Amino acid sequence: MEQNIDGSIGWHSRAKAVIPGGVSSPVRAFSAVGGNPRYMVRGAGSRVFDVDGNEYIDLVGSWGPMILGHAHPEVVRQVIEVASNSSSFGAPSPHEVELAEEIIHRVSAVEKVRFVSSGTEAVMTAVRLARAATGRDLIVKFAGCYHGHSDALLVQAGSGVITLGLPNSPGVTVGQAQDTVVLPYNDVASLEALFTERGSKIAAVITEATPANMGVVPPLPGFNKLIADLCHKSGALFILDEVMTGFRISVGGWWESVRQENWIPDLFTFGKVIGGGYPLAAVAGKAEIMDLLAPLGSVYQAGTLSGNPVATTAGLATLKLCDKALYDKVNLRAQQVGAGISQALGEAGISHQYQFAGNLFSFFFTAEPVRSYEDAKDQDTKIFAKFFHSMLKSGVSLPPSAFEAWFVNGAMTDLDVEQIISAAKISAEFALNP
Repeated sequence: MEQNIDGSIGWHSRAKAVIPGGVSSPVRAFSAVGGNPRYMVRGAGSRVFDVDGNEYIDLVGSWGPMILGHAHPEVVRQVIEVASNSSSFGAPSPHEVELAEEIIHRVSAVEKVRFVSSGTEAVMTAVRLARAATGRDLIVKFAGCYHGHSDALLVQAGSGVITLGLPNSPGVTVGQAQDTVVLPYNDVASLEALFTERGSKIAAVITEATPANMGVVPPLPGFNKLIADLCHKSGALFILDEVMTGFRISVGGWWESVRQENWIPDLFTFGKVIGGGYPLAAVAGKAEIMDLLAPLGSVYQAGTLSGNPVATTAGLATLKLCDKALYDKVNLRAQQVGAGISQALGEAGISHQYQFAGNLFSFFFTAEPVRSYEDAKDQDTKIFAKFFHSMLKSGVSLPPSAFEAWFVNGAMTDLDVEQIISAAKISAEFALNP
């Protein structure tokens, strides 16, 4: 086969010469599935197109933010309009105020919002605030939950760390790691034991609202409420990481969808959807904690492009279009696609677990339900790789890792669903008998 020097193979060869691994985020490299990553150049609605001219139904969705589909006309129109007046001022602008107001309107536990440029920054800031507010150092996280690549939290993280088989955070100092305690996810006994032994030293517990970076592993009933209760009883803060689920699961994100459980986080982190595909994230929460940030308080955080007008305009335009009708449609599409693929895998005789939380879903190629990081690691990733490549060949772009959530969007049609399920039937047979 002749190499197309202008296609994905040629671009990746060029990229590897100038970018570590040829990518700006590890999972994109296809290391977990083999082969050459596709270089995308255009998206329209439910579909994306690569440099070779191939068309794919997109189940990656830029890892969450493209909830409306690609290049939504109204979002594009507003972005072009604001960018024509300058993409950044390094000064306050009305757009960030309007977006903060929209977030506060949607999430009743949020009183103030500070914008940053990435989920990692949002979590770093939340952790710093928690330590300042409590005067304590210890942070508790759960194995397999991913909260960005800051030193203190890149310990038994999910997503790319699992995918690449990396050891526990090379480059992270002992001093950073010693203030982070990692517990098994969904393990009530371990959580209660830690608070009994060290509760007075814990600054915060952080968890994904529903983990989606080791695949989708919903919290067991009452687990998040237990975290909140233990934190508040001991004087620690509860940080709910909704970078993935915020405004993707519902109008108000995960927490608003489960308010009847009667628990409240102290701080939230948001990302993905709030930027509408542009680099934007936020830390948000109670005013008394948020006001510890400079310039009101002494907790320092800054960013040249934080809250820039293009990203905040894209985010606000996206959120304004994320109404109940949109969520109803996305939830339906997720159920149709997930159930259809699960049926195809089952009919082919492939052991798997179809797991979902709202409209987030993923598949584990294992015989037993997945409730923790250890469970997630115990799956047949080789079967997934074969299934992945067959789906790609059939025109369906999946996340290139068995440890990621899958995403549908509001532009997806009945025909898209039919094509996905048809491809899944072919790919399931191929994965078992290539």
